[in-house]
Amino acid sequence: MEIRKVQITGGSSYVITLPKEWIKSLNIKKNDSLGLLVQNDGTLLVTPDKIMEKKRKIKEYTVDSSTDKTFLFRLLVGAYVMGYSDIAIRSKDTMPPQVREAIRMFTQIAIGPEIVDEEPNLFVVKDLLSPMEMPFEKTVKRMYSLVESMHKDAIKSLKNNNKELAENVISRDFEVDRLYWLATHQYNVILTDIMLSKKMGLSQEDASYYFLISRILERIGDHASILGENILKVIGKLNQDMVKDIESASLLSLEILSKSLESHFKKDIKKANENIDAVDKLIEKCEKINNKALNLGIDAVPVVYIVESIRRTGEYSGDISEHAINYLILKN
Repeated sequence: MEIRKVQITGGSSYVITLPKEWIKSLNIKKNDSLGLLVQNDGTLLVTPDKIMEKKRKIKEYTVDSSTDKTFLFRLLVGAYVMGYSDIAIRSKDTMPPQVREAIRMFTQIAIGPEIVDEEPNLFVVKDLLSPMEMPFEKTVKRMYSLVESMHKDAIKSLKNNNKELAENVISRDFEVDRLYWLATHQYNVILTDIMLSKKMGLSQEDASYYFLISRILERIGDHASILGENILKVIGKLNQDMVKDIESASLLSLEILSKSLESHFKKDIKKANENIDAVDKLIEKCEKINNKALNLGIDAVPVVYIVESIRRTGEYSGDISEHAINYLILKN
């Protein structure tokens, strides 16, 4: 780090010289404008006015007839979540059918990316969604609504012997995934675009917090899907007492989840702390159900998995409360 002394010119203006190497590397000329941004920690960010606006990050992939569709899809998702706004897929020959399918599947699932240029050997995908249109808090609220409804519907399918509803729960997991990809994408964009974070009114600490919450909600969504898969295996096979026990544990788990988000939005540290303590009650309830399940014979395994998903949902919700406490301490 270079140390430079502050000087006074004209009796009232404070002046500091800029590194010559930095000036040359960015081709800054006399009378060019520089942007000055005061950071939360008191540091000053100096940036050329011509790069104040967001630069679009570009990622390119070269494909051929041997390219695996699933692998390419994962590469596209990877580029998207890492903050790339433009993705080009090139082929020396005509674009293979499986590549076209992977690209179209990606643009149909991910939020924002659209095909803007299509040629026989080139596809260009651009992210057309402005982060301002889908802020983190809105994404988190939507994810919470989805995972809660999935969990509730899974238990409802068990009570009503409704296989179609359980299958529907499983299929809805991709909706949670796409919102998580969006949150991850925006998080990585904000890390590299200080102007965007300023426009959104978010610090990097804010972005990191919301990213962590979205990741936990994505895992809760996974367990709601697993819940549906295992409920399909026991529908119509469990006695009413066991169903009621599972429902009771589920209600407690969802209550912990609800209060964890409520403690965040209401900025209530005490409620978040109380919510963490409630996880122990859920674990105790789940252990009792598992002990009963040992007498079910062949149906014991899926019941144990059902209870495990309910328990993990409560534990992950407790993690949200812990993050809320840490975040609120930082903000207060």
